Amino acid sequence: MNLVRTAMLLAFMTALFMFVGFLIGGRAGMMIAFVIAAGMNFFSYWNSDRMVLSAYRAQEVDERNAPEFFRIVRDLTRNAGLPMPKVYLYDSPQPNAFATGRNPENAAVAASTGLLRALSPEEVAGVMAHELAHIQNRDTLTMTITATLAGAISMLGNFAFFFGGNRENNSNPLGFIGVIVAMIVAPLAAMLVQMAISRTREYSADRRGAEICGNPLWLASALGKIARGAAHVPNEDAERNPATAHMFIINPLSGERMDNLFSTHPNTENRIAALQDMAQSGMNVSTPPVRAANPSRKSRSVPDTGLGRGGSQPPKGPWS
Repeated sequence: MNLVRTAMLLAFMTALFMFVGFLIGGRAGMMIAFVIAAGMNFFSYWNSDRMVLSAYRAQEVDERNAPEFFRIVRDLTRNAGLPMPKVYLYDSPQPNAFATGRNPENAAVAASTGLLRALSPEEVAGVMAHELAHIQNRDTLTMTITATLAGAISMLGNFAFFFGGNRENNSNPLGFIGVIVAMIVAPLAAMLVQMAISRTREYSADRRGAEICGNPLWLASALGKIARGAAHVPNEDAERNPATAHMFIINPLSGERMDNLFSTHPNTENRIAALQDMAQSGMNVSTPPVRAANPSRKSRSVPDTGLGRGGSQPPKGPWS
């Protein structure tokens, strides 16, 4: 079913891309847009994981340089019945995490150094289980390609006036009105599709992630800490790459709390409430994938991977 939804989404986004091309340049513009969309889809399919990981300068880790973190991901992967993904850490004081990759066989999960400092092992397990759920649901491919096409459509809309403004060579059958429509409607439509799909997938990944880690309250607790951290600690790499914001477990760009049409993520309180309801409904808690931790310990040390040096310790605040 997820493959069908992905195919339908790609068809819709490609059609929207072609429509913008038609508004700008008529049939010729539509065909050019189709060729561009096909090329972008192909490139995104094979290179989405490298693009995102490179943007955040993430480094791959293993049992030697991040034994506890790697073990958490490994045990969760077994619980989910998934192939072992590549495991990455990226240097950022903001607690957050994301997953990427075109399919479960070619996937990666990444956490920030700030996440390992701020969360307990159980909470880290809840977060990484959420990211593994995205991989299992094949959300990573869907959202990466959606973001790529949405960005391209927005770009066409921004340049519509310049491409369609030459009346002598303009083959746009709708004339200047079509250009105005492309400038206004196309970026908005692309953004709405991207946001709506992003919010829907988060609830599904929360539920599946709770099943994978065995305890919905681990993820619920983690979401609260991450949301407070994201509201107080900036992520400079995310600010430079806003198109990737929807890939994170919590929006890294702002402390947005409104569950509305323009938000990239659902309201955090709503997600926490859903997980708490799941726990209260009598969910069978499976064997914990991590060892019991000292409940009084509020932060974790960062593995010696060369990351997190030079004063990147997150500032203390009300979110910690």
